[in-house]
Amino acid sequence: MKKINYARLPTEQSNPKSQKLDLLTVDQILTVINDEDSAVPKAVKKIKHRIAGGVNIICSALQNKGRLFFAGAGTSGRLGVIEAAECPPTFGTPPSLVQAVIAGGKKAVFRSQEGAEDQYEEAVRIFRKKLTKRDVLVGIAASGVTPFVRGALKVAKEKKASTILISCHPSTPLRSLADCIISPHVGPEVISGSTRLKAGTATKLILNMLTATTMIRLGKVYQNWMVDVQPKSKKLTARALRLIQKLGEVSNVDAHKYMLRAHMNVKLAILMAKMGYGYEEARNKLNKASGFLRRALRK
Repeated sequence: MKKINYARLPTEQSNPKSQKLDLLTVDQILTVINDEDSAVPKAVKKIKHRIAGGVNIICSALQNKGRLFFAGAGTSGRLGVIEAAECPPTFGTPPSLVQAVIAGGKKAVFRSQEGAEDQYEEAVRIFRKKLTKRDVLVGIAASGVTPFVRGALKVAKEKKASTILISCHPSTPLRSLADCIISPHVGPEVISGSTRLKAGTATKLILNMLTATTMIRLGKVYQNWMVDVQPKSKKLTARALRLIQKLGEVSNVDAHKYMLRAHMNVKLAILMAKMGYGYEEARNKLNKASGFLRRALRK
């Protein structure tokens, strides 16, 4: 890759609306930040078609026994870690299905590991061990030039895995390594170069859209309820019981009974309560419906 002129990166530019930031009152600073933040959802909306393309790629990979990987450094890497960590409790996915790799390893999640983002060869080493051609890799690089992400994407292309790039650099030199480029125009940051601000917000919105829409399309949601929720805490157990009670149309007491009979599987408990199935019959119905509760509820 050609030598990078960091001063010309979109994420390094000065925002004319915040050039006197250090002279402003607290209220004025907050107004500037809030005004700039308000433009982020609009920027994301403009590239919704790109996000849809990413969803289709991810759905195709997961339906064909592939896995989803996120790769990033710093804030971008941490956002990928959050996304991967939230999928199992929210959608009942196995931890291996959605994974995140952050430059600098686990310690970089809690404390900045400056310089880790430059570790191109480390990314190559990691992803050569992890990726197969059935997988999809989402590279997250606000600046669009992160060597660690470049290494991950390069290996993915070599392995013939699908590739998606999320970046706030529309003309990123990493474009050639991505099957789908998701690049919102968020403009310069309130604090020049601090991509944990607007770029980070845009990235989080995009990641939410990618994973949530994918899981909905894979049958992890019925109506707008997370019916694959894992009841592993008091809050999640209470939510699961409410779902069984509401969707199964039974009392709270019976919802408890059905959840136990369904071995804590919320979808099966709803089917058993609503349709009068036994455990094995409910499981067979759900399997035939490829895990889609709506299909399984049809007689």
